[in-house]
Amino acid sequence: MNTEAESTLPSLRPNRSLTISGKRLAGSQACLNCGTELKGPFCYYCGQPDKNLMRFFPVLLRELLEDTFDFDSRFLRTLKPLLFKPGKLTRDYLDGRRFRYVPPLRLYVFSSIACFFIAAILASGKIQIDDDMNIRTQGGAPFSEEDQQKFDEAMSKLDPAVAEETRKVLEEVRQRKEGESSADTEDEPESDNGISLNGEPWDRETNPLIIPLMPDRFNNWINDEIADSPKKKQQIEQNPDLIKDKVFDVLPATMFVLLPIVALLFKFWYLFAKKYYVEHLIFALHNHAFLFVILIIMMLTNSYASWQEPTGEGNISTAVVWSNIVLGIWIPAYLLISLKRVYRQGWWMTVAKYSCIGISYLVLLGLTTTFVAVLSFLLL
Repeated sequence: MNTEAESTLPSLRPNRSLTISGKRLAGSQACLNCGTELKGPFCYYCGQPDKNLMRFFPVLLRELLEDTFDFDSRFLRTLKPLLFKPGKLTRDYLDGRRFRYVPPLRLYVFSSIACFFIAAILASGKIQIDDDMNIRTQGGAPFSEEDQQKFDEAMSKLDPAVAEETRKVLEEVRQRKEGESSADTEDEPESDNGISLNGEPWDRETNPLIIPLMPDRFNNWINDEIADSPKKKQQIEQNPDLIKDKVFDVLPATMFVLLPIVALLFKFWYLFAKKYYVEHLIFALHNHAFLFVILIIMMLTNSYASWQEPTGEGNISTAVVWSNIVLGIWIPAYLLISLKRVYRQGWWMTVAKYSCIGISYLVLLGLTTTFVAVLSFLLL
């Protein structure tokens, strides 16, 4: 009877690409951990894989990197649908096809860290010239003597009269800026922060900022930071990298905290879709990972074009401009198609909810950006 029932079942063939390679197996008949008889590369009782660890160290090191950072075939299988098949990752994950892809949370963390790291590196590469005609980075660190010599040699190749006139103009601009900044400093008292409360200027003692329902310790901290704002403003003017570095310190954590709120947006607009909150969260993780990867591609291509063609004219710059246009069109189209495939509603309903979710998300992103800017200034 059982034989007849088994013969009617469809023949299921395992996908060998989704399991452990035969070269990495120990070939044991029973689990080395609990002694259960093995029927595959994993013990069905305790879950321990039947791996052979007695191998050459470089091989073990490579496998360790693969297991830790997912630099294996799962990464490639994840990247293709993430970029070119909207909603497929979320749909497959919710349908149970999970092992073949990088987990959503790990994918989000890896892509966000890479995106913010590259953005921070590219944002801190500007150059300026100080008052003594010395080349410096934007943070104030001088260039090497060799770079300074190259700059002096370039100036010496100019006509002496032209070089001297150029230096005079730069000196006049510098003195004018110093005069304006000193005049502003004299006209405005150090305690004037430009903040008015109840129609009167802010004052730490007579007119402080008091936020209702907040403890005194928090209100004291806010007022202390407001009192230090003129000093912070001067530090930012001298070294703009200070505020940028602080923004990149705060932004990743803020975006991660923003994710559950974004999932609540999907939960609200699909209240009757009979989906759990975690399903909306997985969808938000995948879509944000897609945005981070696209931003990485755009930053790297733009940086490469600027490096190869500083004037912005050439085949590389033209190709990058067109690629940015294509990606700019693909981003909203991707998000719309993914919404349609995951929630499986009609196009008219999907477009309507897509518009509402988009407006809500932009408002939320604007509030988040303001919060990051204020918090970065307070934590400076």
